[in-house]
Amino acid sequence: MAERLTRIAIVSEDKCKPKKCRQECKKSCPVVKTGKLCIEVTPASKLAFISEELCIGCGICVKKCPFDAIDIINLPKDLEKDTTHRYGPNTFKLHRLPVPRPGQVLGLVGTNGIGKSTALKVLAGKLKPNLGRFKNPPDWQEILTHFRGSELQNYFTRILEDNLKAIIKPQYVDHIPKAVQGNVGQVLEQKDERDMKAELCVDLELNQVIDRNVGDLSGGELQRFAIAVVAVQNAEIYMFDEPSSYLDVKQRLKAAQVIRSLLRPNSYVIVVEHDLSVLDYLSDFICCLYGKPGAYGVVTLPFSVREGINIFLAGFVPTENLRFRDESLTFKIAETQESAEEIETYQRYKYPTMSKTQGNFKLTVVEGEFTDSQIVVMLGENGTGKTTFIRMLAGLLKPDTVEGTDIEIPEFNVSYKPQKISPKFQNTVRHLLHQKIRDSYMHPQFVSDVMKPLQIEQLMDQEVVNLSGGELQRVAICLCLGKVILLFLLI
Repeated sequence: MAERLTRIAIVSEDKCKPKKCRQECKKSCPVVKTGKLCIEVTPASKLAFISEELCIGCGICVKKCPFDAIDIINLPKDLEKDTTHRYGPNTFKLHRLPVPRPGQVLGLVGTNGIGKSTALKVLAGKLKPNLGRFKNPPDWQEILTHFRGSELQNYFTRILEDNLKAIIKPQYVDHIPKAVQGNVGQVLEQKDERDMKAELCVDLELNQVIDRNVGDLSGGELQRFAIAVVAVQNAEIYMFDEPSSYLDVKQRLKAAQVIRSLLRPNSYVIVVEHDLSVLDYLSDFICCLYGKPGAYGVVTLPFSVREGINIFLAGFVPTENLRFRDESLTFKIAETQESAEEIETYQRYKYPTMSKTQGNFKLTVVEGEFTDSQIVVMLGENGTGKTTFIRMLAGLLKPDTVEGTDIEIPEFNVSYKPQKISPKFQNTVRHLLHQKIRDSYMHPQFVSDVMKPLQIEQLMDQEVVNLSGGELQRVAICLCLGKVILLFLLI
Protein backbone atom coordinates (compact mmCIF):
# COMPACT_ATOMS: atom_id res chain seq x y z
CA MET A 1 0.00 0.00 0.00
CA ALA A 2 2.83 2.41 0.94
CA GLU A 3 4.53 1.79 -2.43
CA ARG A 4 1.36 2.68 -4.34
CA LEU A 5 0.95 6.02 -2.58
CA THR A 6 4.40 7.45 -3.38
CA ARG A 7 4.04 7.92 -7.14
CA ILE A 8 2.69 10.78 -9.28
CA ALA A 9 2.03 10.58 -13.03
CA ILE A 10 1.99 13.89 -14.92
CA VAL A 11 0.79 14.28 -18.51
CA SER A 12 1.46 17.71 -20.05
CA GLU A 13 -1.59 19.20 -21.77
CA ASP A 14 0.66 21.31 -24.02
CA LYS A 15 2.86 18.43 -25.21
CA CYS A 16 0.56 15.36 -25.34
CA LYS A 17 -0.77 14.97 -28.92
CA PRO A 18 -2.44 11.53 -29.35
CA LYS A 19 -3.53 12.46 -32.90
CA LYS A 20 0.11 12.92 -33.99
CA CYS A 21 1.66 9.78 -32.44
CA ARG A 22 1.16 6.02 -32.42
CA GLN A 23 0.27 5.82 -28.70
CA GLU A 24 3.75 4.48 -27.91
CA CYS A 25 3.13 4.97 -24.18
CA LYS A 26 0.21 2.51 -24.13
CA LYS A 27 1.85 -0.03 -26.48
CA SER A 28 5.07 -0.20 -24.42
CA CYS A 29 3.48 -0.30 -20.92
CA PRO A 30 4.12 -3.70 -19.25
CA VAL A 31 0.99 -3.30 -17.06
CA VAL A 32 -1.23 -2.76 -20.14
CA LYS A 33 0.27 -5.94 -21.64
CA THR A 34 -1.06 -7.90 -18.66
CA GLY A 35 -4.57 -6.71 -19.52
CA LYS A 36 -4.94 -3.86 -16.98
CA LEU A 37 -5.96 -0.33 -18.03
CA CYS A 38 -2.90 1.47 -16.69
CA ILE A 39 -2.69 3.87 -19.68
CA GLU A 40 -5.86 4.81 -21.54
CA VAL A 41 -5.43 6.65 -24.84
CA THR A 42 -6.74 6.42 -28.42
CA PRO A 43 -6.00 8.53 -31.53
CA ALA A 44 -9.27 10.40 -30.83
CA SER A 45 -8.30 11.25 -27.22
CA LYS A 46 -7.34 14.79 -26.24
CA LEU A 47 -4.95 13.54 -23.56
CA ALA A 48 -3.51 10.25 -22.30
CA PHE A 49 -4.72 9.08 -18.87
CA ILE A 50 -2.32 7.20 -16.57
CA SER A 51 -3.64 5.36 -13.51
CA GLU A 52 -1.33 6.09 -10.56
CA GLU A 53 -2.81 3.11 -8.66
CA LEU A 54 -1.79 0.63 -11.38
CA CYS A 55 1.49 2.31 -12.46
CA ILE A 56 4.60 0.39 -11.35
CA GLY A 57 7.01 3.29 -12.03
CA CYS A 58 9.06 1.49 -14.69
CA GLY A 59 9.49 4.73 -16.68
CA ILE A 60 9.22 3.05 -20.10
CA CYS A 61 6.37 5.36 -21.23
CA VAL A 62 8.49 8.41 -20.26
CA LYS A 63 11.26 7.31 -22.64
CA LYS A 64 8.94 6.15 -25.44
CA CYS A 65 6.77 9.30 -25.65
CA PRO A 66 7.93 11.22 -28.78
CA PHE A 67 6.80 14.57 -27.32
CA ASP A 68 8.30 14.19 -23.78
CA ALA A 69 4.79 14.73 -22.42
CA ILE A 70 4.93 12.18 -19.56
CA ASP A 71 6.61 12.43 -16.18
CA ILE A 72 6.50 9.65 -13.57
CA ILE A 73 7.74 10.93 -10.22
CA ASN A 74 8.51 8.80 -7.19
CA LEU A 75 7.93 11.03 -4.18
CA PRO A 76 10.71 11.18 -1.57
CA LYS A 77 8.26 10.02 1.14
CA ASP A 78 4.61 9.07 1.62
CA LEU A 79 2.73 12.37 1.26
CA GLU A 80 -0.68 11.06 0.16
CA LYS A 81 -2.32 11.80 3.52
CA ASP A 82 -1.03 15.39 3.32
CA THR A 83 -2.52 16.17 -0.13
CA THR A 84 -4.19 19.60 -0.06
CA HIS A 85 -5.27 20.15 -3.65
CA ARG A 86 -5.09 18.62 -7.10
CA TYR A 87 -6.46 20.25 -10.24
CA GLY A 88 -7.36 17.00 -12.06
CA PRO A 89 -6.01 13.59 -13.16
CA ASN A 90 -2.29 13.55 -14.02
CA THR A 91 -1.90 17.25 -13.10
CA PHE A 92 -0.14 19.34 -10.44
CA LYS A 93 -0.55 18.27 -6.81
CA LEU A 94 0.03 20.41 -3.69
CA HIS A 95 0.89 18.79 -0.35
CA ARG A 96 0.31 20.62 2.96
CA LEU A 97 -0.26 24.36 3.39
CA PRO A 98 1.69 27.27 4.89
CA VAL A 99 0.54 28.18 8.41
CA PRO A 100 -0.24 31.92 8.78
CA ARG A 101 -0.19 33.51 12.24
CA PRO A 102 -2.04 36.70 13.23
CA GLY A 103 0.16 39.76 13.74
CA GLN A 104 3.12 38.26 11.85
CA VAL A 105 4.40 38.24 8.26
CA LEU A 106 4.67 34.76 6.71
CA GLY A 107 7.20 34.49 3.87
CA LEU A 108 6.97 31.79 1.19
CA VAL A 109 10.06 30.84 -0.80
CA GLY A 110 10.44 28.26 -3.59
CA THR A 111 11.09 27.92 -7.31
CA ASN A 112 8.52 28.90 -9.97
CA GLY A 113 5.69 26.43 -10.65
CA ILE A 114 5.93 24.78 -7.23
CA GLY A 115 2.50 25.83 -5.88
CA LYS A 116 3.05 29.15 -4.06
CA SER A 117 0.25 30.94 -5.94
CA THR A 118 -2.05 27.92 -5.48
CA ALA A 119 -1.37 27.99 -1.72
CA LEU A 120 -2.24 31.72 -1.64
CA LYS A 121 -5.57 31.10 -3.40
CA VAL A 122 -6.46 28.35 -0.90
CA LEU A 123 -5.52 30.51 2.11
CA ALA A 124 -7.52 33.43 0.67
CA GLY A 125 -10.61 31.22 0.41
CA LYS A 126 -10.72 31.76 -3.38
CA LEU A 127 -9.90 28.09 -4.09
CA LYS A 128 -11.58 25.32 -2.08
CA PRO A 129 -9.02 22.59 -1.31
CA ASN A 130 -10.21 19.21 -2.60
CA LEU A 131 -7.65 17.13 -0.62
CA GLY A 132 -6.72 15.42 -3.90
CA ARG A 133 -10.28 14.21 -4.58
CA PHE A 134 -11.06 16.15 -7.76
CA LYS A 135 -13.90 13.78 -8.78
CA ASN A 136 -15.90 14.07 -5.53
CA PRO A 137 -14.56 17.13 -3.67
CA PRO A 138 -15.14 17.21 0.12
CA ASP A 139 -17.36 19.75 1.90
CA TRP A 140 -15.95 22.33 4.33
CA GLN A 141 -16.77 20.18 7.38
CA GLU A 142 -14.58 17.39 6.04
CA ILE A 143 -11.82 19.87 5.16
CA LEU A 144 -11.85 21.26 8.73
CA THR A 145 -11.71 17.69 10.10
CA HIS A 146 -8.67 17.03 7.85
CA PHE A 147 -6.81 20.01 9.39
CA ARG A 148 -7.99 19.18 12.94
CA GLY A 149 -5.41 19.85 15.64
CA SER A 150 -3.39 22.33 13.55
CA GLU A 151 -3.36 26.13 13.40
CA LEU A 152 -4.99 25.84 9.96
CA GLN A 153 -8.21 24.54 11.56
CA ASN A 154 -8.61 27.82 13.49
CA TYR A 155 -7.62 29.81 10.40
CA PHE A 156 -10.21 28.21 8.08
CA THR A 157 -12.87 28.36 10.83
CA ARG A 158 -12.28 32.12 11.07
CA ILE A 159 -12.52 32.49 7.27
CA LEU A 160 -15.85 30.63 7.21
CA GLU A 161 -17.51 31.99 10.37
CA ASP A 162 -16.13 35.54 10.61
CA ASN A 163 -16.28 36.13 6.85
CA LEU A 164 -12.70 37.42 6.74
CA LYS A 165 -11.82 39.64 3.77
CA ALA A 166 -8.72 38.57 1.85
CA ILE A 167 -6.94 40.66 -0.81
CA ILE A 168 -4.25 39.30 -3.15
CA LYS A 169 -1.74 41.42 -5.07
CA PRO A 170 -1.39 39.37 -8.28
CA GLN A 171 1.93 37.98 -9.48
CA TYR A 172 1.72 39.33 -13.04
CA VAL A 173 1.24 43.09 -12.67
CA ASP A 174 1.48 43.56 -16.45
CA HIS A 175 -2.04 42.04 -16.67
CA ILE A 176 -3.53 44.78 -14.45
CA PRO A 177 -4.21 47.33 -17.28
CA LYS A 178 -6.54 44.77 -18.93
CA ALA A 179 -8.70 44.61 -15.77
CA VAL A 180 -8.46 48.19 -14.40
CA GLN A 181 -9.57 51.32 -16.27
CA GLY A 182 -9.01 54.96 -15.28
CA ASN A 183 -6.11 56.93 -13.89
CA VAL A 184 -4.02 56.08 -10.81
CA GLY A 185 -5.54 58.74 -8.53
CA GLN A 186 -9.14 57.78 -9.34
CA VAL A 187 -8.58 54.05 -8.71
CA LEU A 188 -6.82 54.70 -5.38
CA GLU A 189 -9.60 57.13 -4.36
CA GLN A 190 -12.28 54.49 -5.06
CA LYS A 191 -10.43 51.79 -3.09
CA ASP A 192 -9.27 53.98 -0.18
CA GLU A 193 -11.00 52.59 2.92
CA ARG A 194 -8.24 53.45 5.43
CA ASP A 195 -7.74 57.11 4.46
CA MET A 196 -4.11 56.29 3.62
CA LYS A 197 -3.95 57.33 -0.04
CA ALA A 198 -1.85 60.49 0.43
CA GLU A 199 0.67 58.80 2.74
CA LEU A 200 1.09 55.73 0.51
CA CYS A 201 1.53 57.86 -2.62
CA VAL A 202 4.48 59.57 -0.90
CA ASP A 203 5.99 56.29 0.41
CA LEU A 204 5.65 54.47 -2.92
CA GLU A 205 6.58 57.50 -5.09
CA LEU A 206 3.25 57.53 -6.94
CA ASN A 207 2.63 61.31 -6.86
CA GLN A 208 4.47 61.85 -10.16
CA VAL A 209 2.14 59.35 -11.93
CA ILE A 210 -1.07 60.18 -10.01
CA ASP A 211 -2.81 61.61 -13.11
CA ARG A 212 -1.48 58.98 -15.50
CA ASN A 213 -3.69 56.27 -17.02
CA VAL A 214 -3.12 52.77 -15.57
CA GLY A 215 -2.47 51.43 -19.09
CA ASP A 216 0.45 53.87 -19.53
CA LEU A 217 2.39 52.78 -16.41
CA SER A 218 5.77 51.00 -16.64
CA GLY A 219 6.46 47.68 -14.87
CA GLY A 220 7.86 49.27 -11.69
CA GLU A 221 5.06 51.87 -11.53
CA LEU A 222 2.42 49.12 -11.97
CA GLN A 223 4.02 47.13 -9.15
CA ARG A 224 3.97 50.09 -6.73
CA PHE A 225 0.41 50.95 -7.81
CA ALA A 226 -0.72 47.34 -7.16
CA ILE A 227 0.86 47.37 -3.67
CA ALA A 228 -0.86 50.72 -2.92
CA VAL A 229 -4.29 49.41 -4.08
CA VAL A 230 -4.00 46.48 -1.64
CA ALA A 231 -2.64 48.62 1.21
CA VAL A 232 -5.41 51.30 1.09
CA GLN A 233 -8.14 48.67 1.62
CA ASN A 234 -9.47 47.31 4.91
CA ALA A 235 -8.96 43.55 5.17
CA GLU A 236 -7.99 40.85 7.64
CA ILE A 237 -5.76 38.92 5.21
CA TYR A 238 -3.23 40.69 2.96
CA MET A 239 -1.36 38.61 0.37
CA PHE A 240 1.45 39.78 -1.88
CA ASP A 241 2.65 37.58 -4.77
CA GLU A 242 6.20 38.67 -5.70
CA PRO A 243 5.96 42.35 -4.61
CA SER A 244 9.58 43.23 -5.45
CA SER A 245 9.75 42.36 -9.17
CA TYR A 246 10.43 45.41 -11.43
CA LEU A 247 11.52 47.47 -8.38
CA ASP A 248 15.03 48.74 -7.63
CA VAL A 249 16.71 48.16 -4.23
CA LYS A 250 15.48 51.41 -2.64
CA GLN A 251 11.90 50.84 -3.83
CA ARG A 252 11.97 47.22 -2.60
CA LEU A 253 12.83 48.33 0.92
CA LYS A 254 10.12 51.03 0.83
CA ALA A 255 7.57 48.46 -0.40
CA ALA A 256 8.63 46.09 2.40
CA GLN A 257 8.06 48.85 4.99
CA VAL A 258 4.57 49.52 3.57
CA ILE A 259 3.73 45.79 3.72
CA ARG A 260 4.91 45.51 7.34
CA SER A 261 2.83 48.58 8.27
CA LEU A 262 -0.33 46.53 7.49
CA LEU A 263 0.26 44.28 10.51
CA ARG A 264 -2.35 44.38 13.26
CA PRO A 265 -2.83 41.93 16.18
CA ASN A 266 -5.71 40.19 14.35
CA SER A 267 -4.56 40.50 10.71
CA TYR A 268 -2.53 38.10 8.57
CA VAL A 269 0.14 39.11 6.03
CA ILE A 270 1.51 36.50 3.60
CA VAL A 271 4.27 37.28 1.07
CA VAL A 272 5.66 35.18 -1.81
CA GLU A 273 9.15 36.41 -2.65
CA HIS A 274 12.21 35.28 -4.65
CA ASP A 275 14.58 38.03 -3.46
CA LEU A 276 16.09 36.48 -0.32
CA SER A 277 17.34 39.81 1.08
CA VAL A 278 13.82 41.33 0.86
CA LEU A 279 12.35 38.13 2.34
CA ASP A 280 14.81 38.34 5.25
CA TYR A 281 13.94 42.03 5.84
CA LEU A 282 10.19 41.48 5.53
CA SER A 283 9.28 38.18 7.20
CA ASP A 284 8.78 37.05 10.79
CA PHE A 285 8.90 33.37 9.81
CA ILE A 286 9.23 31.36 6.59
CA CYS A 287 7.77 28.28 4.88
CA CYS A 288 9.89 26.72 2.11
CA LEU A 289 8.32 24.88 -0.83
CA TYR A 290 10.10 22.04 -2.61
CA GLY A 291 9.14 19.51 -5.28
CA LYS A 292 9.18 19.42 -9.07
CA PRO A 293 7.86 22.47 -10.97
CA GLY A 294 4.56 21.74 -12.69
CA ALA A 295 4.30 18.28 -11.07
CA TYR A 296 4.06 18.53 -7.28
CA GLY A 297 4.90 20.89 -4.44
CA VAL A 298 5.39 20.28 -0.71
CA VAL A 299 5.21 22.98 1.97
CA THR A 300 7.57 22.63 4.94
CA LEU A 301 6.79 23.48 8.55
CA PRO A 302 7.33 27.15 9.52
CA PHE A 303 10.94 28.08 10.36
CA SER A 304 12.59 31.21 11.70
CA VAL A 305 13.71 33.58 8.92
CA ARG A 306 17.40 32.72 9.18
CA GLU A 307 16.81 28.97 9.41
CA GLY A 308 14.24 28.99 6.56
CA ILE A 309 16.55 30.83 4.12
CA ASN A 310 19.48 28.55 5.03
CA ILE A 311 17.30 25.45 4.45
CA PHE A 312 16.28 26.77 1.02
CA LEU A 313 19.91 27.48 0.08
CA ALA A 314 21.18 24.15 1.45
CA GLY A 315 18.44 22.09 -0.26
CA PHE A 316 18.01 19.98 2.90
CA VAL A 317 15.11 19.94 5.40
CA PRO A 318 16.52 18.69 8.75
CA THR A 319 13.10 18.23 10.41
CA GLU A 320 12.13 15.74 7.67
CA ASN A 321 15.68 14.45 7.05
CA LEU A 322 15.05 15.09 3.37
CA ARG A 323 17.25 16.44 0.58
CA PHE A 324 15.22 18.14 -2.17
CA ARG A 325 18.14 19.50 -4.26
CA ASP A 326 21.30 17.66 -5.30
CA GLU A 327 23.61 20.57 -4.54
CA SER A 328 23.42 23.57 -2.23
CA LEU A 329 23.27 27.13 -3.59
CA THR A 330 26.50 28.92 -2.69
CA PHE A 331 27.74 32.40 -3.53
CA LYS A 332 31.40 32.03 -4.52
CA ILE A 333 33.91 34.80 -5.08
CA ALA A 334 36.41 34.20 -7.91
CA GLU A 335 39.03 31.84 -6.52
CA THR A 336 41.88 32.72 -8.90
CA GLN A 337 43.04 36.30 -9.16
CA GLU A 338 44.20 37.38 -12.60
CA SER A 339 47.84 38.39 -12.93
CA ALA A 340 48.91 41.81 -14.21
CA GLU A 341 50.39 40.16 -17.33
CA GLU A 342 47.04 38.52 -18.14
CA ILE A 343 45.15 41.81 -17.77
CA GLU A 344 47.63 43.60 -20.08
CA THR A 345 46.83 41.15 -22.90
CA TYR A 346 43.14 42.17 -22.87
CA GLN A 347 41.98 44.63 -25.50
CA ARG A 348 40.57 47.90 -24.13
CA TYR A 349 37.49 49.67 -25.49
CA LYS A 350 36.88 53.35 -24.69
CA TYR A 351 33.78 55.50 -24.97
CA PRO A 352 33.78 59.34 -24.80
CA THR A 353 32.05 61.84 -22.51
CA MET A 354 28.59 62.31 -24.00
CA SER A 355 25.05 63.40 -23.16
CA LYS A 356 21.52 62.56 -24.27
CA THR A 357 18.27 64.45 -23.60
CA GLN A 358 14.89 62.72 -23.80
CA GLY A 359 11.95 64.93 -22.82
CA ASN A 360 12.71 66.38 -19.37
CA PHE A 361 15.43 63.80 -18.69
CA LYS A 362 19.12 64.43 -19.41
CA LEU A 363 21.80 61.76 -19.12
CA THR A 364 25.47 62.72 -18.89
CA VAL A 365 28.03 59.93 -19.41
CA VAL A 366 31.62 60.43 -18.23
CA GLU A 367 34.38 58.99 -20.43
CA GLY A 368 35.25 55.39 -19.51
CA GLU A 369 36.56 52.04 -20.70
CA PHE A 370 36.13 48.28 -20.36
CA THR A 371 38.16 45.24 -21.44
CA ASP A 372 37.68 41.77 -22.91
CA SER A 373 36.65 38.88 -20.60
CA GLN A 374 34.99 41.21 -18.13
CA ILE A 375 31.47 41.44 -16.67
CA VAL A 376 30.48 45.00 -15.75
CA VAL A 377 27.37 45.50 -13.61
CA MET A 378 25.48 48.81 -13.75
CA LEU A 379 23.73 49.68 -10.50
CA GLY A 380 21.30 52.55 -10.00
CA GLU A 381 17.72 53.52 -9.27
CA ASN A 382 14.98 53.08 -11.85
CA GLY A 383 14.77 56.04 -14.23
CA THR A 384 18.41 57.18 -13.88
CA GLY A 385 19.43 56.32 -17.47
CA LYS A 386 20.92 52.80 -17.35
CA THR A 387 18.86 51.59 -20.33
CA THR A 388 19.55 54.83 -22.26
CA PHE A 389 23.32 54.36 -21.78
CA ILE A 390 23.14 50.71 -22.91
CA ARG A 391 21.12 51.72 -25.99
CA MET A 392 23.75 54.39 -26.82
CA LEU A 393 26.54 51.78 -26.60
CA ALA A 394 24.47 49.42 -28.77
CA GLY A 395 24.12 52.15 -31.42
CA LEU A 396 20.33 52.28 -31.08
CA LEU A 397 20.41 55.88 -29.78
CA LYS A 398 22.66 58.69 -31.03
CA PRO A 399 24.07 61.00 -28.31
CA ASP A 400 23.20 64.72 -28.57
CA THR A 401 26.74 65.83 -27.74
CA VAL A 402 30.12 64.11 -27.67
CA GLU A 403 32.97 65.95 -25.90
CA GLY A 404 36.55 65.51 -27.04
CA THR A 405 37.43 64.55 -30.60
CA ASP A 406 40.18 62.01 -29.79
CA ILE A 407 37.69 59.31 -28.68
CA GLU A 408 34.74 58.30 -30.81
CA ILE A 409 31.97 55.91 -29.88
CA PRO A 410 33.35 52.58 -31.10
CA GLU A 411 31.14 50.58 -33.45
CA PHE A 412 30.67 47.34 -31.54
CA ASN A 413 29.28 44.09 -32.89
CA VAL A 414 26.57 43.97 -30.23
CA SER A 415 24.00 41.45 -28.92
CA TYR A 416 21.31 43.36 -26.99
CA LYS A 417 18.60 41.94 -24.70
CA PRO A 418 16.01 44.64 -23.95
CA GLN A 419 14.35 45.23 -20.58
CA LYS A 420 10.82 44.70 -21.88
CA ILE A 421 10.12 41.70 -24.09
CA SER A 422 6.97 41.72 -26.22
CA PRO A 423 6.81 38.48 -28.25
CA LYS A 424 5.51 38.80 -31.80
CA PHE A 425 7.02 35.60 -33.28
CA GLN A 426 4.15 33.37 -34.46
CA ASN A 427 5.76 29.95 -34.04
CA THR A 428 7.52 27.68 -31.53
CA VAL A 429 10.70 28.37 -29.54
CA ARG A 430 12.50 25.74 -31.66
CA HIS A 431 11.68 27.67 -34.87
CA LEU A 432 12.81 30.94 -33.27
CA LEU A 433 16.20 29.55 -32.16
CA HIS A 434 16.69 27.83 -35.52
CA GLN A 435 16.00 31.10 -37.34
CA LYS A 436 18.09 33.41 -35.12
CA ILE A 437 20.99 31.33 -33.71
CA ARG A 438 21.05 28.14 -35.79
CA ASP A 439 24.78 27.37 -35.32
CA SER A 440 24.92 28.13 -31.59
CA TYR A 441 21.87 26.27 -30.35
CA MET A 442 23.08 23.02 -31.96
CA HIS A 443 26.63 23.37 -30.61
CA PRO A 444 27.31 20.92 -27.72
CA GLN A 445 29.12 23.50 -25.56
CA PHE A 446 26.36 26.11 -25.94
CA VAL A 447 23.80 23.43 -25.03
CA SER A 448 25.68 22.46 -21.84
CA ASP A 449 26.69 26.03 -20.82
CA VAL A 450 23.51 27.96 -21.67
CA MET A 451 20.52 25.89 -22.77
CA LYS A 452 20.59 23.24 -20.03
CA PRO A 453 21.07 25.68 -17.10
CA LEU A 454 18.25 27.87 -18.52
CA GLN A 455 16.05 24.75 -19.07
CA ILE A 456 15.26 25.76 -22.66
CA GLU A 457 14.76 22.14 -23.80
CA GLN A 458 11.36 21.93 -22.03
CA LEU A 459 10.14 25.03 -23.90
CA MET A 460 11.19 23.98 -27.42
CA ASP A 461 7.74 22.95 -28.67
CA GLN A 462 5.80 25.76 -26.98
CA GLU A 463 4.47 28.76 -28.91
CA VAL A 464 6.55 31.89 -28.20
CA VAL A 465 3.45 34.08 -27.72
CA ASN A 466 2.14 31.70 -25.01
CA LEU A 467 5.27 31.76 -22.82
CA SER A 468 5.08 33.17 -19.29
CA GLY A 469 7.21 36.14 -18.18
CA GLY A 470 9.99 33.98 -16.69
CA GLU A 471 10.05 31.65 -19.70
CA LEU A 472 10.28 34.61 -22.11
CA GLN A 473 13.17 36.02 -20.09
CA ARG A 474 15.08 32.70 -20.34
CA VAL A 475 14.52 32.45 -24.11
CA ALA A 476 15.62 36.10 -24.58
CA ILE A 477 18.85 35.50 -22.61
CA CYS A 478 19.52 32.35 -24.67
CA LEU A 479 19.01 34.32 -27.93
CA CYS A 480 21.29 37.12 -26.74
CA LEU A 481 24.13 34.80 -25.67
CA GLY A 482 23.78 32.71 -28.84
CA LYS A 483 25.08 35.47 -31.12
CA VAL A 484 28.78 35.14 -31.99
CA ILE A 485 29.77 38.70 -31.20
CA LEU A 486 32.06 40.91 -29.12
CA LEU A 487 29.77 42.66 -26.64
CA PHE A 488 26.69 41.37 -24.79
CA LEU A 489 24.32 44.00 -23.36
CA LEU A 490 21.64 42.56 -21.04
CA ILE A 491 19.01 44.62 -19.21
